[in-house]
Amino acid sequence: MKLFKVRGRKNIFALIVCILIPELVGVLSAFLTKDSYMEYQNLIRPDFSPPGWVFPIAWTILYFFMGIASYRIFMLGVENPKVKNALLFYGLQLFFNFFWPILFFGLGLRGFAFLELIVLWILILITFCKFYKLDAWAGYLLIPYIIWVAFAGVLNFFIWKLNQ
Repeated sequence: MKLFKVRGRKNIFALIVCILIPELVGVLSAFLTKDSYMEYQNLIRPDFSPPGWVFPIAWTILYFFMGIASYRIFMLGVENPKVKNALLFYGLQLFFNFFWPILFFGLGLRGFAFLELIVLWILILITFCKFYKLDAWAGYLLIPYIIWVAFAGVLNFFIWKLNQ
């Protein structure tokens, strides 16, 4: 498949590792907040709020796309300073991604989680720009993530306000 070939090369091991990294970040943050997800059902939510079962499906797909995007950038060669910088921002946004469910669900700090989500969204946009400049497909793969986190930000804001 062309999506997995970068500059005529394919590395299945690197692809698997790159996909596993964000997926494991998601699994770990979900595990750390697993007892809090039922609380979502008890919150006052806006009418546009999706059912709770949508979130793990959406995030699994988004993490998969993120993994492929990071693989495409990694395959350009980490000795390249622009690649290193792009992957640094990728890692930074992944770090913020990991902590959002802990803040929102685990600690119930919905206002702080909203602020953290704004920072996360900005980091994703920066990552998108850096990825896109290096490899358009890597950037395109982050577009659903950008949209989903924007939606999550609006949802987070309304849940925070409705439950004060």
